[in-house]
Amino acid sequence: MSSAPQEGEAGRQAAVAALRAALMAGDVVPGQRLVEAELAEAFGVTRASIRAALIDLTADGLVERIPNRGARVRVVTVDEAVAITECRMVLEGLCAAKAAEKATDDQIEALIELGEQMRAAVSDAEPMKYSALNRELHRMVREIADQPVAGDLLERLNGQLVRHQFRLAMRDGRTHVSLPEHLEIIDAIARHDPDAAEQAARVHLRSVITALRETE
Repeated sequence: MSSAPQEGEAGRQAAVAALRAALMAGDVVPGQRLVEAELAEAFGVTRASIRAALIDLTADGLVERIPNRGARVRVVTVDEAVAITECRMVLEGLCAAKAAEKATDDQIEALIELGEQMRAAVSDAEPMKYSALNRELHRMVREIADQPVAGDLLERLNGQLVRHQFRLAMRDGRTHVSLPEHLEIIDAIARHDPDAAEQAARVHLRSVITALRETE
């Protein structure tokens, strides 16, 4: 016997988490219609919970609601992606600097290990694995930084860039450009050098902006 679907605040939170995860994983793509009944059944929540979640994700810029046609995953243009990445550059720089100030020995060890995994993914020509490790590195830096306002803003901004991040990850040679930039961020944090960490993060995001513009 199947359990009753989640409802109320718990249902809304579950729906938001499930939809955000689907967006981050690329399971739903830009322009795709989001049908409330289908999503409710897939995620085990009520349609009201899905409706509330779609309102939340619309506010975050991940979903757009079209009058008389329902909701769909928002399409982010290259120009918008560049503008978002310019904002990320400032926030990621701040988080990298904070991480360099606060990182413990265990956290530094975890960052270095992640860097080695990224190096192996590039060596083995596994761009999707590298892309996942890339996202994990940025998540870890935000976590170490412990700057909740910047972290929340970055989570919202990053969700809008998923499709562009996948496209960049699959571009020939992109991982070979990106890897040393990420290793520079890790090295600066490991040396507890906030200025170098912020600069390394900004250099990396400028490189992302250049790559985005080349996709136009």
